[in-house]
Amino acid sequence: MTTAPLRAPSAPGAPMGARIAEPHPPLPHYKSRGSPRQRRPAAPASRSTMAAAPLPEGAPPEPRDSSSSAESLDRLYPAVGSTKPPRKRTTSQCKSEPPLLRTSKRTIYTAGRPPWYNEHGTQSKEAFVIGLGGGSASGKTTVATMIIEALDVPWVVLLSMDSFYKVLTKQQQEQAASNDFNFDHPDAFDFDLIIATLKKLKQGKSVKIPIYDFTTHSRKKEWKTLYGANVIIFEGIMAFADKELLKLLDLKIFVDTDSDIRLVRRLRRDISERGRDIEGVIKQYNKFVKPAFDQYIQPTMRLADIVVPRGSGNTVAIDLIVQHVHSQLEERELSVRAALASAHQCHPLPQTLSVLKSTPQVRGMHTIIRNKETSRDEFIFYSKRLMRLLIEHALSLLPFQSCTVQTPQGHDYEGRTYSGKQITGVSILRAGETMEPALRAVCKDVRIGTILIQTNCNTGEPELHYLRLPKDISEDHVILMDCTVSTGAAAMMAVRVLLDHDVPEDKIFLLSLLMAEMGVHSVAYAFPRVKIITTAVDKKVNDLFRIIPGIGNFGDRYFGTDAPPDWSDDEDALST
Repeated sequence: MTTAPLRAPSAPGAPMGARIAEPHPPLPHYKSRGSPRQRRPAAPASRSTMAAAPLPEGAPPEPRDSSSSAESLDRLYPAVGSTKPPRKRTTSQCKSEPPLLRTSKRTIYTAGRPPWYNEHGTQSKEAFVIGLGGGSASGKTTVATMIIEALDVPWVVLLSMDSFYKVLTKQQQEQAASNDFNFDHPDAFDFDLIIATLKKLKQGKSVKIPIYDFTTHSRKKEWKTLYGANVIIFEGIMAFADKELLKLLDLKIFVDTDSDIRLVRRLRRDISERGRDIEGVIKQYNKFVKPAFDQYIQPTMRLADIVVPRGSGNTVAIDLIVQHVHSQLEERELSVRAALASAHQCHPLPQTLSVLKSTPQVRGMHTIIRNKETSRDEFIFYSKRLMRLLIEHALSLLPFQSCTVQTPQGHDYEGRTYSGKQITGVSILRAGETMEPALRAVCKDVRIGTILIQTNCNTGEPELHYLRLPKDISEDHVILMDCTVSTGAAAMMAVRVLLDHDVPEDKIFLLSLLMAEMGVHSVAYAFPRVKIITTAVDKKVNDLFRIIPGIGNFGDRYFGTDAPPDWSDDEDALST
């Protein structure tokens, strides 16, 4: 992109004087890498991390044309005798958000994230960050939503600057209550937190985002967790106001909207969503918003790579942006499973691997669960027995320290006690969930988290769809559970998620009933301090990445389901 701002035409039929340059030729449509399985619909996400919240009932629709006669201030006054509708949104973002984006055309799932690391387990390439600047109520969020819809990629994060207002003092709180505090000044934002957050997101790590309450002008106690993505869209009025922040933006877009339209939109938003009165909004606009736009925001237009007049109505500019982002995403695509299959051949098993002693009892249980003629009841019974032995073996590898206790007879006993802070179990759905009862049976009050990783039937790559982890697990010993590991691609993704949540590598224990040598080598090579624990290791994996001789599709045999022959829903489905 050129360093000088590129002004897109205001409409497809723009006059000859308007020009638009294409820094990249048109590219083929970028196919979504999400899971083919249809997921349950949910409510649309909020403005600060995805889509804008719906307007209250009776409110006029969002204006799309500067010449629209519907932009009337009279419509902002309630009808005589009518009651004020309840506010739909008063915070910068909601506490929890579904992994989807609702648009007028279709639903885009923002889950199904492909690998964001290479076969070594390290961050491969940084995410592509788009900065959206412009005046207050210029349509930045609407433009961001249109970009997300046109991109059609499965993992996008929309981060709003509204979440990063500074914590106000008591005096500033009083000024804000009387509309005498300037929220449109650079000093009103916590740029240090913004930069630190955006850096971590760009590196693919999870971050904590504050939730700002516009009615009380304060941050809520709860913070929202966001995870790294392929594309990050950062929008805010001061998106281009800091030099360090500008360095993090790969593409800078300025949304240029007429000031009258922005005023009407701000009136509608602040009255219907933020509990303000019309006099206070106009007072704040004249005293702070308009001067701040002229002094701080409009001059940053020259820093933009693309200037989008009329915001969401400029489809030509949206298409240009999408073409450029597509080209950047194609350069960032990875194929982890194929790289894992070709690496670490003929190497001795790593020292971090611990295999349950193959006693006649253990081999007898393996014989039963590997036998294709075994009934489902027997398969479940002996699988549970083997899981219990595996969990007990894993717990013996935890750190212990000496301690002395007194027996009922009054004598001292030199014993051992667990020296860690806490034990947390994390299961890789769906098969890993079957190991949770065995862990609960031997660990009192253990905390449990879940990670859903599915294999894309088109690419063969694992994709992260969902995770729910307990809070503050960074100091815990984490037992990561999956019943089978073939290439190790799904296990590596799960370990990578834990590392992104600041869990130390040497505190992660990967447990599996059956592993292939390829999977053991892959995980050990990428994460040499992760402890790998299993009951057996098979030597081969076929061309379909299935363990040979294997155990079959553990999830289907345990739950009594049948998966389509050309699709698998998790790592264990590849181990037939």
